[in-house]
Amino acid sequence: MTTSPDPGWYPDPHPPTAPNAPTGQRYWDGNAWTDHTAPLATEKPQVAGQAQIFGQAQIFGQAQPAGQLVAQQAPTLAAYGAAPVDGPIGRVRGTGTCILLTVVTLGIYTWFWYYQTHDEMKRHTGQGIGGGLALVLAIFVSVAMPFLSSSEVGGLYARRGLARPVSGSTGLWYLLLGWFFFVGAIVWFVRTNGALNEYWRSQGAPN
Repeated sequence: MTTSPDPGWYPDPHPPTAPNAPTGQRYWDGNAWTDHTAPLATEKPQVAGQAQIFGQAQIFGQAQPAGQLVAQQAPTLAAYGAAPVDGPIGRVRGTGTCILLTVVTLGIYTWFWYYQTHDEMKRHTGQGIGGGLALVLAIFVSVAMPFLSSSEVGGLYARRGLARPVSGSTGLWYLLLGWFFFVGAIVWFVRTNGALNEYWRSQGAPN
């Protein structure tokens, strides 16, 4: 019995019809292909046995019609060498819950948040400062963390060829207005944590 692959980004089974148009990725939600597309981070050559979806699909040397049901194509992509582009998906954390935990723990929760989010981003992309260094910086050079966190979150989108919803400059909210009844810190966190949650959801993370 064929099982459906996990949600994630896979090579687009419906490439552009224009000649020589570059292929990309399409998001599979676990049941069907969605309308979310993105360019491939790196174009990889086809290998023997890998599914190729063009006018006809060559699967182990046998031509298959390109008009197969989309749901039937997903197991083929997963089974013959097409794997999600990135590593493990991170966890969605409610912004309101995080703020409440920060207040209850007198700010200690922020160390946990920095460690967990940077650890997840590092394992997902293979890039970034990682959880350990983030924790050290959060304890000893905390003023740098809003800039680093927003920069890495924006980088997740940039790797997909998408506009950055936040960037290193978003940390200025925290730096310049954090002292004013924590308004700047709250604005920074709502924007940064919100953008991170939206990215994880686009990768299939549950709420």
